[in-house]
Amino acid sequence: MRTESPSPSPSITAITVFAGAREGVDEAMTTAAYGFGTALARNSIALVYGGGRLGMMGAVAQGAIDGGGETIGIMPRHLAQHEIAHTGLTELVLVDTLAERKRMMSQRCGAFVALPGGAGTLDELFDEWTNQQLGLHTKPIGLLDADFWQPLTAMIDHMVAAGFVRQADRDSLIVADDPDELLEGLSAWEPQPPRWG
Repeated sequence: MRTESPSPSPSITAITVFAGAREGVDEAMTTAAYGFGTALARNSIALVYGGGRLGMMGAVAQGAIDGGGETIGIMPRHLAQHEIAHTGLTELVLVDTLAERKRMMSQRCGAFVALPGGAGTLDELFDEWTNQQLGLHTKPIGLLDADFWQPLTAMIDHMVAAGFVRQADRDSLIVADDPDELLEGLSAWEPQPPRWG
């Protein structure tokens, strides 16, 4: 029998999720994305994401929808015109550029989580991680699926060893396999002093 996990801090009422528009080759990743969506709904945390209905993005959104949660998609018009926008969201915001999408996704959340994805997911993740290091925001960042992210975290460890990344900034990334464990880590996170503070 499953025991209920402690709820995340009330201050985290929305989480922006970065995720691939493809499913990848491992169905377990899609299942985990759906599970993270249901965990957000169960904890009354709104999902903010790229607005797509395909791949990992679609899976996390469908999990949140099926769980009765709030879902906010933010998508550039040129992508929505190709009919990849999810039509079952609480709110779909259409913007003109990818930069505007990233800005709105950043503004409308209290934390960030990256699911498996490709170049776009990495772009969004590193943008917000850099902003965190510079003190431009004080929001926690999590990575779901430790095995998928292991090559990246190993590269970051290499950057730490080479003197290009602070250990404190490496430690600020919360990595977990279980959605509830990740939400707990986001809730407990405390910001580090900014790099140039």
